[in-house]
Amino acid sequence: MQVTTTSPTTAATGSGAGGANRAALDKVAQQFEAVFLRQMIGAMRSASLAEGITDSSATQQFQDMADARTADAMASKGAMGIAELLIKQFGARVAPTAADAPAPDGAAGTPGA
Repeated sequence: MQVTTTSPTTAATGSGAGGANRAALDKVAQQFEAVFLRQMIGAMRSASLAEGITDSSATQQFQDMADARTADAMASKGAMGIAELLIKQFGARVAPTAADAPAPDGAAGTPGA
């Protein structure tokens, strides 16, 4: 796992870098939400009071895989909103793309002068 940091000065060097940083932020926020949901679902499943008749290590393994798929699906739909909150919190640190930047005065909707 590679962890990198970006400062506002290095992130603002090009408009392509800002878009890439924003896409990376979206992806990482969704992945964080998925990991959080996996932990939550695992904790809920481990809170069972008794063993069932079909409990085995194979059943446990398939339940873990099903829980991971469920968590990934919930995260991709933004079910809990954790990724959205992370994007709101850290989005200001990411350089805006050219589409996000405000147009200069007189440039929006005016034909050539």
